[in-house]
Amino acid sequence: MTVTVPSYPATAATGIAPDRFKQAFRRYPAGVVVITADAGHGPVGFTATSLASLSLDPPLVSFGIGTTTSSWPHIERADTAVVNFLGAEQRPLATTFATSGIDRFAAPTGWRRLPQGEPVLDEVAGWLRLEIEQTVPAGDHRIVIARVVDSWVDEGRSPLLFHNGTYHSL
Repeated sequence: MTVTVPSYPATAATGIAPDRFKQAFRRYPAGVVVITADAGHGPVGFTATSLASLSLDPPLVSFGIGTTTSSWPHIERADTAVVNFLGAEQRPLATTFATSGIDRFAAPTGWRRLPQGEPVLDEVAGWLRLEIEQTVPAGDHRIVIARVVDSWVDEGRSPLLFHNGTYHSL
């Protein structure tokens, strides 16, 4: 049996253009979360689709954050963070936390603090309280690796998904 290896453009050795990279990932559905934290200068948060489970024992997750974002300096200094799982009906909340230059925690955003002080969003489908263990440089982003130390889940909710540039539900 002969196996044919596909030929790739010359740019494959060094990478592909950013638009082509985005185009490829637009076709890959992802769950939508909002990461929140407070490193002592007030709450910050951002919408993310990069959440991944890394390890069961110990329970570790990762997420990516751009180093040019307004949230990065706060996440870089934070010891803890919260992953807020968004429900299918929370598209406006995802849009709020994906918008630059606004107070994302202002009304109508509902939120409170967990007993340890972290900001958590109201009416989310679930949350994970994290202790940040490591940040790893990755191009223009950092990969944050964190240990899950507490959680809450609303079992009856459908998740919010992101696919092909828009939000969807199951």
